[in-house]
Amino acid sequence: MPRAVDPKRTRKALRIVRKLAAKAVTPETIDPETGEIRPGSGEVDYSPWENEFLTEVDKRLEKYGSAFHNLSKGRKDEALSTLQTVKLKEIAAKARGKKRKGLTTKKPLGWKKRTKP
Repeated sequence: MPRAVDPKRTRKALRIVRKLAAKAVTPETIDPETGEIRPGSGEVDYSPWENEFLTEVDKRLEKYGSAFHNLSKGRKDEALSTLQTVKLKEIAAKARGKKRKGLTTKKPLGWKKRTKP
């Protein structure tokens, strides 16, 4: 039995996923009537994993209203899990042309003032 998720959150997640998927580069196509090669459309060249992720999340949101089942991975009333939200933000940053840093360590306060032994 599907979990009761707020339909507004599901629509918002679907809108974001579909917007990102629409920016994907499509391969060149050949017109069957003329044999002419049409260039691919789109702005961003996603990896195969990112394309698959977007399509799978879209299917789950459409079918179930939520893209995850295990409640330890996210909040009960959310449509996307915590990690799915992070991945969508990374894909959105890629679509905007910004490089997102991976996991980085923060330097402690006062590290510049410390003297080396």
